[in-house]
Amino acid sequence: MTAARPAQPDSSARSASSMSLGGRLRRYAFTVPWNLFLLTTGSLLVAFAIKCVAVPHGLLAGGVSGLALLGYYVIPALDTGAWYFLLNVPIMILGWRMVSRRFVLYSLYGMAATSVLIERLTYVLPVADPWLAVIACGVTLGAGIGVALRSMGSTGGADILAVAVRERLGMPIGRFEFLFNVGVFALGFATMKMEAVLYSVAMNFLVGWVTDACLSMFSERRMALVISSQPDAVVQAVLHRLGRGATVLSGRGGWSGEEKPVVLIMLNNLEMKRLEELVYEIDPAAFLIMGSGFNVLGQGFSGRKEY
Repeated sequence: MTAARPAQPDSSARSASSMSLGGRLRRYAFTVPWNLFLLTTGSLLVAFAIKCVAVPHGLLAGGVSGLALLGYYVIPALDTGAWYFLLNVPIMILGWRMVSRRFVLYSLYGMAATSVLIERLTYVLPVADPWLAVIACGVTLGAGIGVALRSMGSTGGADILAVAVRERLGMPIGRFEFLFNVGVFALGFATMKMEAVLYSVAMNFLVGWVTDACLSMFSERRMALVISSQPDAVVQAVLHRLGRGATVLSGRGGWSGEEKPVVLIMLNNLEMKRLEELVYEIDPAAFLIMGSGFNVLGQGFSGRKEY
C-alpha cells in the first residue's frame, strides 16, 4: 500500500483552521509562561508527595528524589529539599555539557522550585494506613512528574542523567532509569526497614503508571482507515464536516486484485464516533478500521518540541 495523494482543505479552510482556538492553544504550549506554569505545578505536586507523604511515612521514592530521601533519613541535619538541591547541582552541570541548554535551563527552574517547595511545605497528610500513604504518594508524585515532563524541561534528577547517558552510550532512557532505581532501592535495603522499602517499591510502580497516564492523557491520537466505494465523498465529509485532513492511499484487494482507494485520517478520541457516523451515512458497506495513533506530530496536532 503506497501513498497516492494527500487531500487537504482549500486555502480558506486552512486559514480558518490556523486561526482556530486549537491552533492558538498549540502555539501557546511552546511559550515560556506555559512551560513555567507546567513546571511550577509539577514541582508543587512532587514536593507535596515527598515532604507531606513520603517523609512522614518513611517511604522511598525512585530517582534522585529517592537519594535525597535516603540522605535525609541517614543525615537529618539537612532537609530533604537541601539534599535534593545538592544532588542535582552536578547533574545540571553534566546536562549543560551533554544535553540541550534550553532543556537544562527549564529543568534548573523545575529543580529549584521543587527544592524550595520541599523546604516550605509543612503539612502532613493525615493517614495512618501505609497502603493509603503509598497510593496517595504514588498518584501525586506520578502526576507531578508527568505534568512537568509535558513542558520543555523536567524537575531535574535522573531524567537529565538518562538523556545524557542515551546521547553518550546509546542506552534507552527506560533501561537507565530502571537500573538507577535498582541502585536506589538496594541502598534502601541497606539503610531502612525492609517493610518500608517494599512499600516504596509498590509505590514506584504506581508512580510509573500515573506518569505514563499523564503524558498520554491529552496527546493520544487515533488513526482511521476507510475502504469505501465512495472515497471522494468520504474525503469531502472529513475535510468539511469533521474539519480534519485526509490522505488517499492506493490499495489493492488481496483476493480480488482490484484497485481500492484507502482514506487515511488522524483524529482525536472525541472525533471517533462522529467519523463513524459520517462514513456509514455515506456508505453503509464501508470498511472502517480505527486504532491508536500514539503520538502524532504535524499540522493540527502536536508540534515537535526541540530540546
